[in-house]
Amino acid sequence: MKEVKQVIIDGIVEKINDSPFMLICDYGGMTVPKFEEVRTKLAETGAKFSVAKNSFVKRASADASLPEELAEFLKGQTAVVTGESDVCAAAKIIKEAGKGDVPPQVRAGVLDGEFLDAAKVKALADLPSKEVLQATLLGMLNQPAQKLATVLNEPGAGLARVLAAKQEQG
Repeated sequence: MKEVKQVIIDGIVEKINDSPFMLICDYGGMTVPKFEEVRTKLAETGAKFSVAKNSFVKRASADASLPEELAEFLKGQTAVVTGESDVCAAAKIIKEAGKGDVPPQVRAGVLDGEFLDAAKVKALADLPSKEVLQATLLGMLNQPAQKLATVLNEPGAGLARVLAAKQEQG
C-alpha cells in the first residue's frame, strides 16, 4: 500500500514541477456538473483541476520545495489547479465560477515558487488576459519608434513645405 501512495505523491510532484503555478481551492459543496464545467473551462486554458488527499498534496508540496505556508490551507475539501502557462486565466475562471460564497473558492497559491494568499490570487484574476497584456506591451514598445520617425521626418517635411510655398509665390 505504501508503494501506491508514493506513486500518487510522485504524480502530484510531477504536476507541480511541470507547472509554473498552483492554486489551492475549496470545492466543498460543488455539484458534479459544476465541477465538470469548471474543469472543462480550465482545460481550455491549459490548466487542470484535480482532487487529491490533503496529506498527499502536503507531502508532494514539500518534495517539490514549495513554500511551507501552503500546508495550513490544505484542510477540508481541496482541489488543486495547475497549468501550463497562464495563471491569470485560471484564477479568473475560478473567481467567476465561485461568485459570492459559492465554491470553488481560492484559498492560496504559488507562482514561480512564491506564496500567494487569496487576495493576491484574486488580484491576478482581475488582470487582463495574457494576449491583451502582450498587445498593450507591443503598442507601448512601438510608440517611441513612431514618435522618433515623426521627429526625424519633420525637418524634411518642413523644408518641403517652405520650398513648395516659395514655388507657389513665384
